[in-house]
Amino acid sequence: MAGVDPGGSAPLGAEPADGRRGDTVAAVVRQWRVVHPGLDTGPMEVIGRINRCAALLQQAEDAPLRRAGLTRPEFDLLGALRRTGHELTPGELARETFSSGAAVTKRLKQLTERGLVERRGDARDRRVVHLRLTDAGRDLVDGILPVQLAYETAVLSGLDGPEQGELAALLGELLSQLEGRLGVLRA
Repeated sequence: MAGVDPGGSAPLGAEPADGRRGDTVAAVVRQWRVVHPGLDTGPMEVIGRINRCAALLQQAEDAPLRRAGLTRPEFDLLGALRRTGHELTPGELARETFSSGAAVTKRLKQLTERGLVERRGDARDRRVVHLRLTDAGRDLVDGILPVQLAYETAVLSGLDGPEQGELAALLGELLSQLEGRLGVLRA
């Protein structure tokens, strides 16, 4: 969003007429409306809030994962191996977790060294590696998933069930649209 560092503190603008301060994005939008009153800031309000929420969630660093010595991307790899229920190649893991091949390779090295993932060579093609969870990896995922979900429930506790459902549906629609046309927008 123009003029906003999603991970930092946004400068606060004038208070709204009703006396409510609002969030940091609202303050930035109010400032832009003063500078450019004719511009539609609606997209900035949506994208800015998504970016700010993502930054705050990343700063929280998923406390249960951190206590288990995992990062979110590492847990995503372990989770993909657990939820698919079968061995995956590094390329398949990259697709499952929306990660680059290099990032997956680095994370797999660490997870293998920790005894959470094991590699098996392909009998027909020595260049292919198959990955699976070890018993320790499976136990870790199964043990931490309920704790992580409880943590995420607490993070969203300010929204009631219907609000969470509505937000999830709206974000799902936006994500589906972006995944379908992001390549066109980048061109």
